[in-house]
Amino acid sequence: MRLIEDEKQDEKADDHDHDHEVADAAHTGEGRDAHAVAKDPGEYTLQDGQDVFLDPAHLFHHVQDSYAYELPEFIGKHTDEEGHITSEVAVPNLTLLPKGYGKMSKFMLNELVVALICAGLFIWLAGKLRSGDRPKGRIWNLLETFVVFIRDEVAKPTIGEHDYRRFLPFLLTLFFFILGCNLLGMIPFVGSATGSLAVTAALALATLVVTAGSGMQKMGVVGFLKAQVPHMDLPAGLDKLLVPLMFVIEIFGFLVKHGVLAIRLFANMFAGHLVLAIFLAFIGVVSGSTLLFSVVSPIAVLAAIALSLLELFVAFLQAYVFTFLASLFIGSAQHAH
Repeated sequence: MRLIEDEKQDEKADDHDHDHEVADAAHTGEGRDAHAVAKDPGEYTLQDGQDVFLDPAHLFHHVQDSYAYELPEFIGKHTDEEGHITSEVAVPNLTLLPKGYGKMSKFMLNELVVALICAGLFIWLAGKLRSGDRPKGRIWNLLETFVVFIRDEVAKPTIGEHDYRRFLPFLLTLFFFILGCNLLGMIPFVGSATGSLAVTAALALATLVVTAGSGMQKMGVVGFLKAQVPHMDLPAGLDKLLVPLMFVIEIFGFLVKHGVLAIRLFANMFAGHLVLAIFLAFIGVVSGSTLLFSVVSPIAVLAAIALSLLELFVAFLQAYVFTFLASLFIGSAQHAH
């Protein structure tokens, strides 16, 4: 009996060590095999019984930034620098920094591609406009349509007839850069840079600098800060209490407005792509059952297509909303309360 009890304790110890090994492998990020045990092709189950395709870490991996583009396995596998077999393609390091001092992520490369496309399109458009010819062709007419819309429906009404021209290049850059990143994110396995809070925060920070800088340039530093407090007819003595309080509230609100500008764009793009990943993950969840696969797969694909069309609309909408609010903030900084 004692021998049997010792054998049982040894088995429990082995199971305990195995669980620790699996947990350590999951934390070290060794891929799907670290999180799951493959039973059949396409069927992975976690140690706790949940399917790996719906694991939050697995889903977030597809919509977050990384240093490689994760391609489907049917495109082909290769051996990476560390000798692991993978279907991921590493992002080329275009930072010109020595090895170990920084790498380029896929969102950084996406932003670079969008910036080059925008620069190329508008350098070409500027040459066409300089010629004085009438707009010809779909691309020329499409670009002019967007430019005229941002000018007449966004910049003029919010900034004013006399000041809008100074800020039109900045607003056009915001709109087309955000739109380009949103549309590039619609391509499978590429990822949307605007689904990263770091990217949207940088855009919001640039808007804040332009807003505050232009206001201080027009009214002076002291004049701009004083203009943040609305004019109030207050009794003598009460103004000394309320004006400083209103100043703190207005400055806090000024910062919060630009913070929300970043969070709104990030939340919409990140959530949209995450829901799309969840729909497609259901195909992997039911891949172990032929009956469920034949029923769920068409529904998941149709839902993903419908959501993709909605995301296409959201890509244009969020670029417009961000640009409109940025224009509104700039316009409010040009005039005292």
